[in-house]
Amino acid sequence: MINKIGKYFSLVKFSHTIFAMPFAFIGFFLACKISGSSISIVLFVLVVLCMVFARNAAMSFNRYLDRDIDKKNKRTQLREIPSGVIKPKSALAFVIINSILFIATTYFINSLCFYLSPVALIVILGYSFFKRYTALCHFILGTGLSLAPIGAYLSVTGRFDLLPLLFSVIVFFWVSGFDIIYSLQDIDFDKSENLNSMPTLLGKRKALILSAILHIFSSIVVLYIGYYAHFDVFYWIGAVIFIGLLWYQHSIVKPYDLSRVNIAFATTNGIASIIYAVFTILNLFF
Repeated sequence: MINKIGKYFSLVKFSHTIFAMPFAFIGFFLACKISGSSISIVLFVLVVLCMVFARNAAMSFNRYLDRDIDKKNKRTQLREIPSGVIKPKSALAFVIINSILFIATTYFINSLCFYLSPVALIVILGYSFFKRYTALCHFILGTGLSLAPIGAYLSVTGRFDLLPLLFSVIVFFWVSGFDIIYSLQDIDFDKSENLNSMPTLLGKRKALILSAILHIFSSIVVLYIGYYAHFDVFYWIGAVIFIGLLWYQHSIVKPYDLSRVNIAFATTNGIASIIYAVFTILNLFF
């Protein structure tokens, strides 16, 4: 049983939850602070469950749709579905179960989150189709993950506000930028299979320039939030580290050297997200 659960955790790359989850925490605790609500452990657990179910559905759906593509790509041939570890029908069932659990969990949060849950699900599942049709697929992924802070904020307040939307903008530009870097690994394969990405459209150098521009926008919003919300020293420490790590990944990935793409993609961005969230939340309460 434990081994089987581990296979599904591997299927959805559960460790990559670390990208958006810290921003959901920001949205949740920001809402508690702004609304003056007490911190509800039950509500917090429901938000975490929503994040887990939504990401499980999105990632397993992506793996299900890409199973034939992954089988052809040397880099992805050993993934769970093409290697036969998990059957396609089982992966699809996993998608459906997690989608239902996501919507059901939002029901216990509030009516607005429940009514918006199908929309969120369409966005996060829709990403899997887009690389077949447009190089803008990176921005669809950015949109999906950007729902984390505003979704968590809505779970507490039941209303939209500017500040959590600004945190969502950070995620949108940040994720879109680092997904372009990640897709550099498959540029030759994607071209051969007529798959769309910014690297296949623009080439390696221009794709990295576009990624850097997106991260400039993300950095600007990080700085603006500190100014707009009159945040104190804790926030600015986290902001400086976050921005520094954004630019560190651009220093280690070059058009002629992609050997450290995974370090830039997973390690650097994961650390950046956690540090930024920790210091932002510390600023809210201390």
